Amino acid sequence: MKALLVIDVQTGLVEKGDFQKELSLIERTIKEFQINGDPVIFMKHLDEEEQSPLFRNSKGSDLHVSLQKYAKHIIEKQTPSSFFNTNLSSKLEDFGVSHIFISGFNTEYCCMFTAIAAFDRGYKVTFLEDATATVNSDETYEMRGLDINDFVGSVLYSSNAIEVLNNEEYVEKYKVNNLN
Repeated sequence: MKALLVIDVQTGLVEKGDFQKELSLIERTIKEFQINGDPVIFMKHLDEEEQSPLFRNSKGSDLHVSLQKYAKHIIEKQTPSSFFNTNLSSKLEDFGVSHIFISGFNTEYCCMFTAIAAFDRGYKVTFLEDATATVNSDETYEMRGLDINDFVGSVLYSSNAIEVLNNEEYVEKYKVNNLN
């Protein structure tokens, strides 16, 4: 069975930019998984530092309103890996999951760390490159012209361990219906 992880799609991150395209792709993927009876698990990052946009019990830590209605399974975490000190492994085992699809925020942190951790635990992993987003830019890393999603996707793809697909490739390979 497959499962979709929706990582850290929280108000404190989503409100930092224009992420309509990514949110739309994530929502479409959630609907497809739900129609097929496959689990969708939301990860929710909670920080203890008050200045964090994801400070525990703040408005910023809430799941973004655009996707809240789909959140039947929510797991809280405090590190970039969705597996570290959480019950994600047991939840996936309960569902009989062997294939994990990755979506959410931030591409180069929580999405990438979770993809690698899932592979290390023996899961087949598909990283949905354009259904991830980041609040960071080339300026954040002082690397002019850096496309973070493309870079992370290329690194993961080059590993020959994690499948990396853009939306068109995903729709074609997994015979996804056009849901709106």
